[in-house]
Amino acid sequence: MRRTLALLLGFAALLLVGWYGYRALVQQRAGFPLSVAAAADRKNTLPVESGDWKGKIDYHGLDRSFAALAARTEMAGLAIAIVEDGEIRFVHTYGVTDKISGERVTPETVFRWASVSKGVAGSLAAKLSEEGKLNLDAPLSSWHGSLRLPGGAESRVTVAQLLSHRTGLTKNAYDRKLEDGESPGLLRAQLGQAPLQCLPGTCHSYQNIAFDAVSEILGHVAGTLYSDAAQKQLFAPLGMKSAQFGMAGLTGAKSWARPHHGDEVQTLSESYWRVPAAAGVSSNIVDMARWLQAQMGGNEDVLSQAALTLAHAPRVRTARVYSGDLARALGDPSYGLGWRNFTYAGRQLVGHSGAVDGFRSTLIFDPVAHTGVVAMWNNGWGRPFRIPFAVLDSYYGQSANDWLDLSDLPSQEDRQSLPPLLSQAGTATAPGE
Repeated sequence: MRRTLALLLGFAALLLVGWYGYRALVQQRAGFPLSVAAAADRKNTLPVESGDWKGKIDYHGLDRSFAALAARTEMAGLAIAIVEDGEIRFVHTYGVTDKISGERVTPETVFRWASVSKGVAGSLAAKLSEEGKLNLDAPLSSWHGSLRLPGGAESRVTVAQLLSHRTGLTKNAYDRKLEDGESPGLLRAQLGQAPLQCLPGTCHSYQNIAFDAVSEILGHVAGTLYSDAAQKQLFAPLGMKSAQFGMAGLTGAKSWARPHHGDEVQTLSESYWRVPAAAGVSSNIVDMARWLQAQMGGNEDVLSQAALTLAHAPRVRTARVYSGDLARALGDPSYGLGWRNFTYAGRQLVGHSGAVDGFRSTLIFDPVAHTGVVAMWNNGWGRPFRIPFAVLDSYYGQSANDWLDLSDLPSQEDRQSLPPLLSQAGTATAPGE
């Protein structure tokens, strides 16, 4: 019996040694020295534990502030990832996916990107342009899509002007009709009779339904559905397995965040999923961080520096971003191809935020420092839009603003006695929403 056991253990040891020898041989033949392979394994380890949070940024202090923010009754769940110097250095989640079930948010929990999705359309358009497949200066009428503009302006407004919200239409034209269930294609055709805010092509006026006309154009250029083109050319090569379009991309996930208003779980509405270029993406926080890395030049085989520069470059000035002290801290607001630009603390930042149906999201980064933040939460409270600026302050080594200070808000006990409208103090919408 002992001899048989010894033989079995010896055989198992030989198999183990053989496997690792074979693996090493394959890696060496593929041009990967063992040290490089080991480094790659370490790089793929996500910094989800406090002992893994290392860098210039005060991650542990910020974690305490994030936890205090997430503990507010206004909140449900919150997911945050930080990229410092091009590397994912912090991934952490707080709160619940559903206040009824109490299921905890994890790094695998899928949230909605809302209008952060617009940067996907802008990036794909820039990529196709840089590859010589799309003329950004061609008029919209070249593709015979569904969008009509007053006075036939679709024959003059270009793809680049569409992506930077220069259709001239009044802000968020016909969004309420979309929310009431009307078809986005039919609504785009009706925009030819909609009121104008300015002459087409001359000002910035934020859109969702009109903006999504680019999904028809990019799908036509790619020879497939827009969603399939984005998956194949962007999400798949970036390893963003959880990133999906449509309601099923959210609800089909093993863990997904339910939308909330206060303590109430809201019913999902399909409306903004029907404008995929404007607000159609969902993913977990890790894949959103991978998207952030790509926007900072971390995957030039997928998004070249030329394409990124084309997508991010300011094209039109906009109104102030956010509100209150945060709006006053941000200068020179402008818009590129699905991307916002503004200055903060003397640095040029790029990003976008989103707000829809009980979800909020934000992605803000410093392209020179290769440092930025992504965050998603499943309620309508606007206070967490301050998170990226608290993180950047820590990276820059400045303390003039305490963006995550909650002392100006009612205590949790006092809040219970406030009327409903006052109980939402501190709420803000995402820029353009």
